[in-house]
Amino acid sequence: MAFRRRYDEAEPQRVNRWLAQSGVCSRREAEGLIAQGLVSIDGETVSDVGRKILPGQTLVLADKAENQLGAQMSIILHKPKGIVSAQPEPGQTPAVRLLTRDRLWAPSKTIPGSDSKLAPVGRLDMDSRGLLILSEDGVLAKAVIGPASDLEKEYRVAVIGELTDAKIALLRHGLELDGRQLKPATVELISDLRLRFVLKEGRNRQIRRMCELVELKVVDLFRVRIGPLTLGDMPEGRWRPLTDLERQLLIGESVSG
Repeated sequence: MAFRRRYDEAEPQRVNRWLAQSGVCSRREAEGLIAQGLVSIDGETVSDVGRKILPGQTLVLADKAENQLGAQMSIILHKPKGIVSAQPEPGQTPAVRLLTRDRLWAPSKTIPGSDSKLAPVGRLDMDSRGLLILSEDGVLAKAVIGPASDLEKEYRVAVIGELTDAKIALLRHGLELDGRQLKPATVELISDLRLRFVLKEGRNRQIRRMCELVELKVVDLFRVRIGPLTLGDMPEGRWRPLTDLERQLLIGESVSG
């Protein structure tokens, strides 16, 4: 069934901009679909890339357009410790090597091959575990880790050292990394020496370095959530495709944030 969506905003908007904001595709991709005659509004094929959609009108993408957009694969992996997110050093195992048929956790029409261009969307270092997105989708990557992204990333963190209220206050706000002030973070004590972190940025090894600044050492770091996306009950070392709805929610939450 073709993609169909009613435009309910108060003011007219360019079709390519609305499709990008809705998480359907990038502006450039939208312009390409229009050029191929694959976009229609109220039954009329859109031929002008500058065309605006009006309140109450309904946009439809042809099946061929959906197939083109769906060709960009995105997956969710429950990354174990000891696996690197991206390019491995000699002797290391990259995350993409876990994307085999026998590790699949949900139905998938495609199993990534050696020619796939899957890249980590928000890395986890080798000693960390949990939710990792790997994707060929530039729109999704921008929504999750782009400079304007406001998506929350949630972690469960075990530390050793003396944990005080003053240190937790500093972790929440007041620290700098690489000469730049960190954004405010949510940091809560779960139990003895276990913390819940929620960040809206992703500096290199950020949580580990934050903890080092207050004389705490991270001994376990587990990412449990990216925006609305969680691992659910997927076991460690398993993977599944990202659904179309999950993609739209990730992009939509980033835009609304």
